[in-house]
Amino acid sequence: MSGTGRTNGGHGRLGSLLSGLAVAAGCVLFLGGFVWGAVEYQPYTVPTDSMDPTVKAGDRVLAQRISGDDVRRGDVVVFNDAQWGDMPMVKRVVGVGGDKVACCDAEGRLTVNGKSIDEPYVQKMPGGLASTTGFGARVPKGQLFLLGDERSGSLDSRVHLQDQGQGSVPSSTVTARIDAVAWPLGDLIERPDGFAALPGGVSKPGPVMLVVGSAVLGALLILGGAAYGPVARRLGRPRRTGPTGRTDGEVSTGVR
Repeated sequence: MSGTGRTNGGHGRLGSLLSGLAVAAGCVLFLGGFVWGAVEYQPYTVPTDSMDPTVKAGDRVLAQRISGDDVRRGDVVVFNDAQWGDMPMVKRVVGVGGDKVACCDAEGRLTVNGKSIDEPYVQKMPGGLASTTGFGARVPKGQLFLLGDERSGSLDSRVHLQDQGQGSVPSSTVTARIDAVAWPLGDLIERPDGFAALPGGVSKPGPVMLVVGSAVLGALLILGGAAYGPVARRLGRPRRTGPTGRTDGEVSTGVR
């Protein structure tokens, strides 16, 4: 009578139970991650290079669904405004209701309420200027002032300064905030430190890393649990016997 607790398949009952639990947990995490991601995020393809170098034309990004009330300075948002062509666009919020936005200071930087803002993405532009043309605007309450990171060619709030809102758009036009570049594989969209000292600070990243981590961990658990059975059976398979009737590797002790 054997007391090893092995099944006919050659692997332990405990191992079979654990592998089944791993597959089940993996399915929950994998599917849960996708469902969570579908609820929180919408994929979006960036149409132009106006946000270069942060995101480039053709990049596939993950944009978290948010209300316009949740927008903070420094956020890269997706919005749709009739006066801007009535189509989804991607720009960076540099001013919110009540702000005085102007450019440029003595070092070519953007100012918000008189405070100079360091924008690392702008430093990669020719001359490192926050704008190739000077401007100033007061952002009405409930509105947002938006600029592209590619300041030399972006068609943004600067070309709408003569509009009623002095180039700003209603915060209600925002549909999502970009958290990460999904393809080609990229990084999280960082919140510029230059806006952190202003009232309201900067926003916190959404759960994109948790969503991706859940899906990846789930996939690993599914693969690991599914592979346990075949591996255990292979390792537990008896070795071939040699001419003497002993299994390969068996050594005679010389005792009969």
